[in-house]
Amino acid sequence: MGKVLTIIKILPENVEIDLKQLLEDVKKSLPENAEFKDSKEEPIAFGLKALKIAVVVPDAEGGTDMLEETIKNVKGVGQVEIEHATRI
Repeated sequence: MGKVLTIIKILPENVEIDLKQLLEDVKKSLPENAEFKDSKEEPIAFGLKALKIAVVVPDAEGGTDMLEETIKNVKGVGQVEIEHATRI
C-alpha cells in the first residue's frame, strides 16, 4: 500500500484564535497512521489567516476523509479543506 501526501487548509473560527496553539492541537489529534510534515500560515483577509499543513497518510479508502473529519473536531477549527492530495 502506498502513501498520500495531503495539503490541508484550516480556517480558524475567528481571528482571535492562536494559530500556533491550533497547530499543536491539530498535531495531537492526527490519527496514529498520519505523519505530520510541514505547516505554514497563509493570509486570507481582514486579519484572518489560514493554517496550511502537509500530512502523509496511507493510501487507503477514506484515508483523507477520516483525516478531514478528525481535524474538523479540533476546538478552534472553523473550516477544513483538502487542497491537494497526491500519491508518493
